[in-house]
Amino acid sequence: MFGVNNVKLKQVKSYFPKLKVVARGNVVSIAGDEEVMDEFEKKFDLLIRHFHKFNRLTDRNIDNLMQDDGAKLLASEKANGVIVHGNHGVKITARTINQRKLVEAVDKNDMVFAVGPAGSGKTYTAVALAVRALKAKEVKRIILTRPAVEAGENLGFLPGDLKEKLDPYLMPLYDALRDMIPAEKLADMIEFGVIEIAPLAFMRGRTLDKAFVILDEAQNTTTMQMKMFLTRMGMTAKFAVTGDMSQVDLPNRQKSGLAYALDVLDGVDGIGVVRMGASDVMRHGLVKKIITAFESVESKEDTRKKKEGGK
Repeated sequence: MFGVNNVKLKQVKSYFPKLKVVARGNVVSIAGDEEVMDEFEKKFDLLIRHFHKFNRLTDRNIDNLMQDDGAKLLASEKANGVIVHGNHGVKITARTINQRKLVEAVDKNDMVFAVGPAGSGKTYTAVALAVRALKAKEVKRIILTRPAVEAGENLGFLPGDLKEKLDPYLMPLYDALRDMIPAEKLADMIEFGVIEIAPLAFMRGRTLDKAFVILDEAQNTTTMQMKMFLTRMGMTAKFAVTGDMSQVDLPNRQKSGLAYALDVLDGVDGIGVVRMGASDVMRHGLVKKIITAFESVESKEDTRKKKEGGK
């Protein structure tokens, strides 16, 4: 549980810099402010319970359990958090507290917005929920869409027809599906329209019914595109909208349709919003540090601009 050379215990100690924490054998002694010691004891109890339940404790487990609502990670577990079984019986699970919040939000609402940094599992979790709904026959099809916004590149130079030019933009959606559905079956589902992957422009004029619809990279929609998409919703549809407000690629400083929708629809009954953070990042450990570093600099820049604007 403590890891080689107590490396995991040292990770826990980093969350309590004002405490003196000493481990000898299977005994941990702490000294410091009484209130902080009480908090340490609660968090350490969560670690022990998690270890007893799963017989393992990873760096990511520790980070998640140390969060303010870390207790929910254990309290809300259903079937070990499995959303759907993927290829070769692999369990696709909600691995962080906010990913579980996304699962719960989709269960409770017909429209959900999931906003957070790259690698936080927004799209992957949403695709898993869509596959679960399809397998349970809650919907008849899955529709995955993205705005085809050029992030510094140019579509024109890409070879092939329109579909072949757009497929690279939709590749993350294909990647997620390949983890959950065997290749041959997935190809058949796409061929027969059970799973549709298309750019956002192809949604105009349609009514999307009996479907689980995911709009990915929603930060790159304009306000008109977002309104167009949200009003495609049929009577028995589920909509999931995912995006990262730190990666807006819209030209000419246009306002993001995602930011606009979050403002306009704030508090509307039946719409869920889940905000993810660096603690949800499932990629290389450096990604979390990179995101935190960028957020710190951007926050200071925003503060500076506000001060200059007030003069």
